[in-house]
Amino acid sequence: MTPLPTIQTERLVLGPFEDAEAPELQRLAGAREIADTTLVIRHPYELTDADQFIALQREAAAEGHELIFAIHRRRDARLVGTIALREIDPDHLQAELGYWIGVPYWGQGYATEAARAVVNLGFERLGLNRIYAHHMARNPASGRVLERIGMRREGLLRQRVRKWGRFEDVVIYSRLRDDPAPSALA
Repeated sequence: MTPLPTIQTERLVLGPFEDAEAPELQRLAGAREIADTTLVIRHPYELTDADQFIALQREAAAEGHELIFAIHRRRDARLVGTIALREIDPDHLQAELGYWIGVPYWGQGYATEAARAVVNLGFERLGLNRIYAHHMARNPASGRVLERIGMRREGLLRQRVRKWGRFEDVVIYSRLRDDPAPSALA
């Protein structure tokens, strides 16, 4: 699956990060609200973190175990967030979906639009059978995104992770290849 494919949706372009985007990536990922409900983004998020993340995107795609997409708006090419299929497992034909959207772009449907496109890529181009995702229980907006793309709640993992010294419950969702596709308007 190398190089990283480009996916176009009605309002978005998903593709590789450019090195020059590191400062904007730092600005968006550096918001405390982003770090608060993600495990892999620390706070403060430095420019070197952004540079390393961009390099990781290329390495992961080359190795085939992870596809990390920059999410850009089509109309002005603004970076709005990132979305990934991680832990791509060719034996069990499954992967984990993960994403975040920069705070200035919350509530505009970008996460749902990007997630729907990446899940479709996972099933259609990668031949996956199962795509799963999780979110901290105190972040129900992420759960609504997952439900809109046709994922089903599988359960609650009590105190599954520790973030900033506090144990967090995690909700897990999945969608199977044979599950009915959700309405595009959902």
